[in-house]
Amino acid sequence: MYYMKRYGVYALLFVLFAFGAFFVAGCSGQSKPAGESNVIKIGFAAPLSGSQAEMGTYLKNGALMAIDKINAKGGINGKKLELVAMDDKADPKEAVSVAQKFAADPSIVAVIGHLNSGASIPASAIYHQAGLVMVSPSSTNPKLTEQGFNNVFRVCTTDAMQGPFAAKYLKDKLKKETVVVLDDKTAYGQGLADEFAKAFQADGGKILMREGINQGDKDFTALLTKIKSLNPQAIYFGGMYPEAGQMVKQMKALGMNKIDFLSGDGVEDPAFIKIAGADANGTYASNVGPAIEKIPGAKAFIDEYTKKFGMAPGPYALFGYDAALAVITALEKAPKPDRADVLKVMPTVSFEGMLGKTSFDSKGDTTNKVLTMFEVKNDQWQPVD
Repeated sequence: MYYMKRYGVYALLFVLFAFGAFFVAGCSGQSKPAGESNVIKIGFAAPLSGSQAEMGTYLKNGALMAIDKINAKGGINGKKLELVAMDDKADPKEAVSVAQKFAADPSIVAVIGHLNSGASIPASAIYHQAGLVMVSPSSTNPKLTEQGFNNVFRVCTTDAMQGPFAAKYLKDKLKKETVVVLDDKTAYGQGLADEFAKAFQADGGKILMREGINQGDKDFTALLTKIKSLNPQAIYFGGMYPEAGQMVKQMKALGMNKIDFLSGDGVEDPAFIKIAGADANGTYASNVGPAIEKIPGAKAFIDEYTKKFGMAPGPYALFGYDAALAVITALEKAPKPDRADVLKVMPTVSFEGMLGKTSFDSKGDTTNKVLTMFEVKNDQWQPVD
C-alpha cells in the first residue's frame, strides 16, 4: 500500500509537470496553429533525368530565378516561396504519378509543369480534380487547353500557330514544294506535325510521305534511305532534340545534304547541336517565343543565370521564369495563399515577363503569341525570321 501511494503521487506530479510544460510552450509562440506556415510551396514537374533532362533543367532553373528574386524581397506577405521539383521523366504515366502526389499534398498551392504535352494532358485531369492550378511553360499541343478545365494555363503559344508558321517559312522563304513529314508519335510531336502538314498542303505543298518513329530510336538509316529515294526538298520532324540530332547526322552520312531539315521548339536547343555536331549547321527550328537576344534586359538575365547555375540559359529558361511569374502574380493577388484563391485570381493575371506582356484568354492560353524561326549557323542557333 505504501509503495502504491508513493508512486501514485509521483505519477500525478509527472502528469502535471508535462501538462504545464506543454501549456508554457504553447503560450510562448514557439508552436504555430495547425495549417499555418511561413513557406508557400509551388510544385514543379518536368524531365530531370533521361534524354530530355537538359531542357527540363533549363525550365526548373528559370523558375528558381523568379522565386529567388521574390524571396530576396521578403517573399509574399512575409512568407518565402519554395519550389518542390519532381521528375516526370517525360513519361505520361510518370507524369500522372507526380500529379497525384502534388494533388494529395495540401501544402502545394500551384504547379509549374509539365514540359511535354504528352505529360501535361493526362496530368491536367488530376490537377483539375484537385482544384490545383497548373501553368505549363512549354506544352504546345492545342488539346491541353481545349478540355474545358478552368485550372490549366500556359505561357507558350500553341502548335496551331507554330505548325503553320513553319509551313509558311518552308514554302515562302525557302521555296520548297515537296516534303516528307515525320513525328515521334507523342502528343507533342504528332500534333505539331499534323498542324504543319495541314497548313503546307493548304498552301499547295506536296507531302511525299508521312511516317512515325519512336522516342529513344537512334538508328534511322533504313527510314532515311527510303526517304532519299523519294527525293524530297525537305524533311519536317515533329519531335525532340535527341532523335533529331541523330537523324541529321545520319542524313549527312547518306549524302542527303541538299534536303533541308526543319523542326519545332523541341529541337531548338543547344543539346541538338551537341548531338549533331557540325552537321547541325543549316538546319531550322521554330520556337514559340522570342529570341533571347531580342528581349530587352536579356543580357542581365543571361549574366545572372550563368553566374547562378554555371552555364548559359537554354531557350526554355525564359519559359520557366515566366511560368513562375504567373504563379507569383496570382499569389500576390490572392486573398490567401491557398489553392482555391489562386484558382480564382489566375484568369485575371497579367504581368510583364521575359517573354513580353502575358495574360490569359478564356481557355487559359497566353495572349502573347510570338514565334521565331532559328537556323544553326557557325554551330549556334540564330534567329532568322
